[in-house]
Amino acid sequence: MKLLRRARRRVPVYGPDSTDTVLLSSVAAGETDALEILHRRHAPWLRARLRYRCSDHDQLDAALQETFLAVWRSAGSYTPRPGDDDAGAWLWTIAIRQLISQLRKRSNRWIAESEPEPYETVGDASAEDTVLLNIEHGPLGAALHGLSPELRSAIQATVLDGLTVREAAEILQIPEGTVKTRVMRAKARLREALTT
Repeated sequence: MKLLRRARRRVPVYGPDSTDTVLLSSVAAGETDALEILHRRHAPWLRARLRYRCSDHDQLDAALQETFLAVWRSAGSYTPRPGDDDAGAWLWTIAIRQLISQLRKRSNRWIAESEPEPYETVGDASAEDTVLLNIEHGPLGAALHGLSPELRSAIQATVLDGLTVREAAEILQIPEGTVKTRVMRAKARLREALTT
């Protein structure tokens, strides 16, 4: 019911082909149809990318739901960069934070139930990942593929995804010191691979 109590703002004209900026302005004005369009546009790639971080479908569903609830609540705070109407990066930031929040809840549950769930990296590439994959086909990509999975996941979480060491430690389920060590080793090996 709280969703329906939002004060009405001037609603821009929008449709399925509208830019993210227009849709978010409409969401900020209380248009649930605009939120649905945004969900249809972005939820599939967000889910695919989040699946790289967590294989628990319940956690993914919860994180995705919380992401779009956060979008509903904070659409008015979205400020597009000049000339860029794609809100993908903004949505990804919300989604990864929601996933971390879900994993923290699960972490607390582990203490109570002692039933840890395994991590698995699966999924399809998102539009953002496609850009990253293009990078990976260059010399940097070859060097990244030469890293061990542990080093690659640490550098991906901290450098490519922009997570803090603490957040990466939570997602990878390793101590913060281990993340720092792995990132340091990964950078050294990448430097060595790219200069030889």
